[in-house]
Order: sequence, then structure tokens, then C-alpha cells
Amino acid sequence: MVYGALDIGGTKISGALVDAEGRLLARARRATPAREPGDVLMGAVAAVLDDLSQFPEWPDLACMGIASAGPVDTAAGTVSPVNIPGWRGYPLVDEVRAHPRMPLGMKPLLVGDAVAMAAAEHWTGAARGVDNALCMVVSTGVGGGLILNGSLHAGISGNAGHIGHICVDMNGPLCPCGARGCVEGFASGTAIAAHALAAGWVPPAGHPPTAAAVDVSARGGDERALDAYERAGQALAAAIAATIALVELDLVVIGGGVSQAGETLFGPLRRRMEEYAVLDFTRNVPIVPAGLALDAGLIGAAAAAAAAAGLSRTAGMTRAHALRW
Repeated sequence: MVYGALDIGGTKISGALVDAEGRLLARARRATPAREPGDVLMGAVAAVLDDLSQFPEWPDLACMGIASAGPVDTAAGTVSPVNIPGWRGYPLVDEVRAHPRMPLGMKPLLVGDAVAMAAAEHWTGAARGVDNALCMVVSTGVGGGLILNGSLHAGISGNAGHIGHICVDMNGPLCPCGARGCVEGFASGTAIAAHALAAGWVPPAGHPPTAAAVDVSARGGDERALDAYERAGQALAAAIAATIALVELDLVVIGGGVSQAGETLFGPLRRRMEEYAVLDFTRNVPIVPAGLALDAGLIGAAAAAAAAAGLSRTAGMTRAHALRW
């Protein structure tokens, strides 16, 4: 039995075929034409599906999950990613379902990318066996998903846990979502690079001006690069501490491209947590890297789709939970 998965973000569109143990059997990828019209974006998604359908496992496809940057509307099957302006209320589920190589009668399941990451980490990753966890994606944007009482908590629209749009500075920078001071405006890879550049940082030779390049400079002691990650860590700490105070958590898991900076990010984040997590029940909550690195969105989309189809009880989600989405 094979589960299909798509993971759509502001930088890349990934696809995979996943087995019932959460192992990736095949994968495909395209860059996200994030500033292009909706039909061009969908063309990139269709190309990924074209590639996946060439693998010998494709005929055994039993379900298809789609993880997308949010906001999403899982009931309507539409997406409006903040960092992909070409899609606003875009009927992504219907478009994927209509792909000529999609098995007849299959309806893909849509979840937010960070909810998918939470499902994956709870299934086979760092949050396995944990009853209450926040799982975050820190990448081109910042998102989150919640495990509460041992099950995914996606909310009515599928956007619960969207920590990237918690305000951490009422007078902060304007976010593409329309609000000011969102975590995403401080801690996303885009924000980290922009802040460093504005401070006069110059990327190392041969590196594009990305958060990964800022990390390279930070490891070399560049104060402007270090300050950009310090700022990101502070914003994340403020939002995480607020979330712990709201729902009480046993664990926080952080994945996504920016998390690959390791101690450059986790060092200031953990240090700043001491300033914000001051109530007894909010202190000393472990903050750990994702166990599944950059594949969590794909594995989680597959897990959620399998649960919705009644094929699996993975990720702490029953079929009834999935169908409410």
C-alpha cells in the first residue's frame, strides 16, 4: 500500500510516495513560482505529480495528502498562502483531483503544512509518544501544529496552532498577512536575511543572501548575522512561551529550513525562553529539533490522508478526526 503526498511552500513544491511505515519510496520536486499567476503555480504542482506517476509504486496509490502553506480551508479544499500571492481561495484539492493520472474517485486531503509536520513528528519523529506538543516549521514562513491529549488539533478550518501569526511586537513590521509584529516578520528565513542585509551584512563569497548564508556568517562571528538570529530567537521564544501558557505543553519541536542552523538558532531561542517562560508551569519545556528534518511535511500529509481514508491510525488521529477537517 502506498500513500501519496504533496508539500507546497513558498520556496519549493515537493511530492513523495510513502509506505505504511512512513518511509519515502520516491520523490519529486520543483521550485515554487511564488510570484507567478495561479495557473503557473498549478503547473508546477502538476509537474511534480507527473514525475511521481512515473515511479513503479504509483499504481498502488491508496490516498493522497496535500500539505500547504497557510492559511488553508480544509473543508472547502482551498488555500490562500500568505507567501504565495497567486493563490487566494485557490481550489487546490479540486485541481489535484483533476490531474489526469490521479486514480478515479480519489479525493486528496488538504492540511496545513505545519499540521502535517506535527502529524509526522507524532507518528515517527521527535514527538512520538508525547501527549501535548507544539511542532513548528520555521522556513520561508513560520507555522505550527498542535498535538493535544495525544491527537492532532487542527481546528475547524485546519489552521489551529498557526504560531507564525501571533503578534510579538504591537509596533513591529507589517506582515504580508496585514497585521503588525507577527513572529514570521522576525523569525522566517526571509526576515532573518532581510534584517541582516539592512544592518550592512554582506553574504560570504559564493552564497546567495539567504538565512543559511547568515548562519555561515554567524558561525564566523559576524555580529550583524548573530544579531539577526538573536532577534529571531527572541520572537520565537515570546510566541512559544505564550502558547505554553495557553494550552500547556510537554514538548516543542522545531523543523523547517531555518532550523538547520542548529545552535545558531536554538542557542538564543533557549536563552530567551528564560525571559518569557516565567510561570512555573511554563518553565523547562524541552525545545528540540525535528526528527524528520525536511521530509516532515510529506510524511505528515501521507499520514493524515491515510487516517482520513481509514487506512491507518497513525499520528494519533482517528478517521473521525480527519473527516472533521
